[in-house]
Amino acid sequence: MRAANILHLGIKELRGLARDPIMLVLIVYAFTVSVYTAATAMPETLNKAPIAVVNEDRSPLSWRIVSAFYPPYFLPPELIDQAEMDARMDAGLDTFALDIPPNFQRDVLRGRRPTIQLNVDATRMSQAFTGSGYIQTIVNDEVRAFARRYREVPELPVDLALRARFNPQLNKSWFGAIMQVINNVTMLSIVLTGAALIREREHGTVEHLLVMPVTPFEIMSSKVWAMALVVLAATAFALTAVVQGWLSVPIQGSLALFLAGTALHLFATTSMGIFLGTVARSMPQFALLLMLVLLPLQMLSGGSTPRESMPEAVQYIMLAAPNTHFVMLAQAILYRGAGLAAVWPQFIAIAAIGAALFGLALARFRRTISSMA
Repeated sequence: MRAANILHLGIKELRGLARDPIMLVLIVYAFTVSVYTAATAMPETLNKAPIAVVNEDRSPLSWRIVSAFYPPYFLPPELIDQAEMDARMDAGLDTFALDIPPNFQRDVLRGRRPTIQLNVDATRMSQAFTGSGYIQTIVNDEVRAFARRYREVPELPVDLALRARFNPQLNKSWFGAIMQVINNVTMLSIVLTGAALIREREHGTVEHLLVMPVTPFEIMSSKVWAMALVVLAATAFALTAVVQGWLSVPIQGSLALFLAGTALHLFATTSMGIFLGTVARSMPQFALLLMLVLLPLQMLSGGSTPRESMPEAVQYIMLAAPNTHFVMLAQAILYRGAGLAAVWPQFIAIAAIGAALFGLALARFRRTISSMA
């Protein structure tokens, strides 16, 4: 009867979820609109950056440089006087201010190395760092192309051939869509299981379960498989209908292999959700506890920034988190088309962490049940 009890209790969980419109809206939003927004709302590192130019030379070369800045990377340059440059940057009107000195073209044609001053508002970190490199490249290219008309310009001895693998278009929406799905898998699995347990406690249905011939293992297992099934189905829909269909993001590897890894990850995170549900006494407490747990998990898992750029102590600590291995597994399969031969260590790690979390949550759940009996 144990398997039958787990099955019927899981069906009860699904029926309870179907009668909760708030949770249903959250699930639909997390795997449709949220994924689309994360993919399309991620701006390029340099997008319509405001730039002003002080053109003291007013030569054909200087005007050529001015005309080289155009959308989408830069806004059309504002032509200003040198006296306006500092005031405009102090007011936050310009991120970049380029000062082309007098006799700039004459010095270039005579083989000298004139200096152009570039002022950068470094408080806008993402645009300041990347934009400075863009501007330097644009100015060098325009000066080199102009100088070739009048004198020979030596070519560089080495030519760099760029080959962008796995994302040849360097499209950030490819990264944003898939990472949003990965993050929502972790978030929804913890939220659904924890909320289901707290909802039963608040409604008094836990007491009903205590008088039934079921064990804490069966109660917990039913919540795990029911909520994991919902998130797994939503994940498959999001990858096929939203990521591949709506956003036209190609998936390189096997979707079935990824879903198998997702199922293992859900085993771990749903167990974590039940553990947090036993610690919290109400939904507001659970929400606060979720913020303390979920944010570090997602920020330090390697999904937002590479793990190699983190302190070594953080890297080792985060190996105990299931979503660290899940991010590695998901990126290897969905981005690089890896097979089981490449990701089997992550499968084993997630299974081991999931078993430990399930055992810990079950022990905590049994103590909670016994205290209520």
